Amino acid sequence: MNLSYPEILALANSGLKAAGINSKAAYETAQFLALAELDGLASHGLARVSQYAAHAKNGRIELDPKLRVRPFKTAAALVDASDGLASPALRFATDLSVNLASKNGLGLVAVTNSHHFGVAGHYVEAAARAGYASLLFGNTPAAMPMVGGTKAIFGTNPLAAAFPTASSDPLVIDMSLSAVARGKLLVAAKNGQAIPEGWALTADGKPTTDPQEGLKGLMLPLGGDKGALLALIVELLVVGLSGSRFSYEADSFFDPQGNRPRIGQLILTMDTGLAGKSVFASRIQDFINVLSADAGIRLPGQRRFQQRAAGFKGGVTVSDVVVEEIQTGIRQSWTE
Repeated sequence: MNLSYPEILALANSGLKAAGINSKAAYETAQFLALAELDGLASHGLARVSQYAAHAKNGRIELDPKLRVRPFKTAAALVDASDGLASPALRFATDLSVNLASKNGLGLVAVTNSHHFGVAGHYVEAAARAGYASLLFGNTPAAMPMVGGTKAIFGTNPLAAAFPTASSDPLVIDMSLSAVARGKLLVAAKNGQAIPEGWALTADGKPTTDPQEGLKGLMLPLGGDKGALLALIVELLVVGLSGSRFSYEADSFFDPQGNRPRIGQLILTMDTGLAGKSVFASRIQDFINVLSADAGIRLPGQRRFQQRAAGFKGGVTVSDVVVEEIQTGIRQSWTE
């Protein structure tokens, strides 16, 4: 069915509130879920509402979290998400990183005791639209093996980067370090679809096209060993600086029951004026001009912004299965 942004936002918000999540956290999280739908990223949109609701009902998240902030030296801080949903904490951390960067040139903010944080690119995009370059790293529950291993040891560990440009839209690079985002398996499973071979392995290490088996098994790293090592870098930076859990210590997001994941995120925001703001803007634009001269190249984030603009005007097609799942959950307050 086709839904407008306000309709998607209202549905997500109602679904989260029906699970007992406080109004502020529900609404701020719903905003990011709705934006993901507009961007064509259904794996991080409405499909996550029932997942978050199940976590709320099973005590895997705090329903009324209180963010706590611990400043560190001049340009760094630690935000404690207090076991709540990640989007409100990371939104706050992004704003704080921009504020620190405006005063000190750099703003480094770690988030601990956090949860699934959705589309990584949304946060760095916000910093870039304020005129700053920004990087974001996060760990996730274990889903990929170390090089040479057969057991899940670290997560798909997304990373994103955004760079302001002379145009209205920044360059946004956003990727998980698995061959595909694990959420794509969730969407395929909900819709009864097969997945391509090469995305995931079963629990006993065999290739699979069954998304349910893939969710129980292992994700394949992006680019083989190099993707696994990049995921390791993210793991060590995020956990070491935030004090969060390692991926292997957090139970899967795809299980309704389990521990509070208490994973972490790390955002680094930079003032672009180190060599002079005009220098940064000029050099970035020179590169964009070269890229744009090749008709086969699409600038990072460009398709996402085009889909978003179209979605704001005409709405987007969302899964009937997912909408019914949320509506049923709201009617029953997710009790069944």
